[in-house]
Amino acid sequence: MRMALAPLSVALMLALSASAQAGEEGASPQDFKSLHQRMLDMSRELDAQRAQIERLRDEVDRLELAQRGRGLSAPPTDTAAAAPDGAQQGVPRDARELAEDARRKAGTETDGERSANAPPQVGQAQREEDAQRREQEKALVVREHAPLFERKFTLDAGFSYSYYDRRQLALSGFLALDAIFLGSINLDQTKASVGTFELSGRYGLSDRLSVEASLPYVYRDSRFVSGGAGGASSVVSEVRMRSQGVGDASVAAYYQWVKESQRWPDIVTSLRVRAPTGRDPFGLKLIQPDGDNNNLNIPEALPTGSGVWAATFNVSALRTYDPVILFGNIGYTYNRPENFGDISPVAEQISPARVALGNTVQLSGGLAIALNDRSAVSFSVATAATGATHTTAPGGPKRRVAGSSSNSTTLNIGASYVLPSGWTFNGQLAAGLTPDAPNFVFSLRGSRSF
Repeated sequence: MRMALAPLSVALMLALSASAQAGEEGASPQDFKSLHQRMLDMSRELDAQRAQIERLRDEVDRLELAQRGRGLSAPPTDTAAAAPDGAQQGVPRDARELAEDARRKAGTETDGERSANAPPQVGQAQREEDAQRREQEKALVVREHAPLFERKFTLDAGFSYSYYDRRQLALSGFLALDAIFLGSINLDQTKASVGTFELSGRYGLSDRLSVEASLPYVYRDSRFVSGGAGGASSVVSEVRMRSQGVGDASVAAYYQWVKESQRWPDIVTSLRVRAPTGRDPFGLKLIQPDGDNNNLNIPEALPTGSGVWAATFNVSALRTYDPVILFGNIGYTYNRPENFGDISPVAEQISPARVALGNTVQLSGGLAIALNDRSAVSFSVATAATGATHTTAPGGPKRRVAGSSSNSTTLNIGASYVLPSGWTFNGQLAAGLTPDAPNFVFSLRGSRSF
């Protein structure tokens, strides 16, 4: 402002001086012409200085944008407010003064308008951008571990492929002289591939309550291998069996009890009820597909469901420690006992019984790292311990099924990416860490909100 007013002040002083002299001595036309020329020259100089101020103001704006693009941090708001003349980090003081003088010189806006339209401080803008980025990154991660509580309908379609390889050594005989085995040795092997396509729909009733419904379709392909065909231990027979059908449908409700704050993480509870809509595994008879190998016995069909009603209660917690997001889950699955008209695997034999599948306790935990607002990676470990199954024949005692308890633990590595169209894709690879877990599981899922 001082640079802009200096030439104008000089011009006024010269004009007043010339007027005074003209009044005292009598001004000639030549004097008036010379004074007019000087005033024209000063006016052109003033226009040039105004143009220079505009260029400096543009340069200040470019510096501010460049700092935002590099993600430079800035002092807190109170520090910035306490700085002289509203000084901003990384912006030259002279340039700021010239730009501010140019804004005041324009005089086309009121003080209120200038306050409303003035660009934010670099530090304030950076903090706002960081907060928005963290919320987007958190939403990307939360979407994979708990539903976003939005009043929208979300369509979720996923496919998973599981592979199992089980070997069993069967000894039928006895030891002679504590060193020599007399009898038959048989090695059975089962290789199973399970593909599941699941379609889910979820809707947020409020900012804390969400409901979901899922329907899976299961395809199973199993190969049964056993030695001893034709009475020779070196001859192996193999049979392949395929089965497909609708799996067990389920409905679920999610409720967010606590939203993340300085003291508490996000805490979400859920209740899922599963219906026995798939083919149950009870009463499937064993058949001998190879007449030359009586060691090989396979079921006449493969199941696609559990055969019982079940309810799963989960508690999930999620905490943000930028840029890492920690999550954990604990759950319990209750399987309701059911009565079946036949559970015997022996052909031409019927054995009704009440079956109580073992209940399951699930634990999982891990961390996710948001690479940006569109992609993230996650690492977790999940375990599920299932109790033994018990059967009760009509009028008989409750019996424990040997070998029915299990412990399945997997190591999971996942990645998520959001397309510009709004679809979110999540891929995950799980490696089995215990014999009861699948060898590996690969899953790919896509979701979109409408």
